[in-house]
Amino acid sequence: MNTSTINKSIFNPKLPVIKKFVQDLNSPWKMWLYFLTKLPSCFYWGVRVKKVTHEKGEVTIRMSRRTQNPFKSMYFAAQCGAAELTNGLLAAIAIKGQRKTSMLITNVEANFIKKATGLITFTCDEGNKIIETVENAIRTEEGQVITVTAVGRNEAGQVVSEIKFTWSFKVK
Repeated sequence: MNTSTINKSIFNPKLPVIKKFVQDLNSPWKMWLYFLTKLPSCFYWGVRVKKVTHEKGEVTIRMSRRTQNPFKSMYFAAQCGAAELTNGLLAAIAIKGQRKTSMLITNVEANFIKKATGLITFTCDEGNKIIETVENAIRTEEGQVITVTAVGRNEAGQVVSEIKFTWSFKVK
């Protein structure tokens, strides 16, 4: 394999299949239906996709009786679920239209910095790193691992949690 093949990106965000997929991810009713059928915890917690591109994912979750713990803050599992969705969507975009590739979370590390109340917005802007990792998995046909971070902020913009997910990608 020559170096020009190794350095050439195989991901193209302008491909119709990827453009349509990203458009669907940004459709509230399509995501509501997806959550209802495939991710019922996100449906139950009221998780919403604010905006997603191939580079960045933004997801919101509001503290409610369904997400609240006994200490009057947001339950850690609800925060982790919303945070995971930010980079899970980016990973799904990265493998869309590629060779069949599996994706799996192999580790989670979380830091809860401030009490999470109200509307929390989780953001992950490491889509390009995820794409590069998926491309390496496809090129080498070996499993690749990456750790990405989702940051949760309250309505005042204060960081309430930082959750790191280690993803493994492997061509099937």
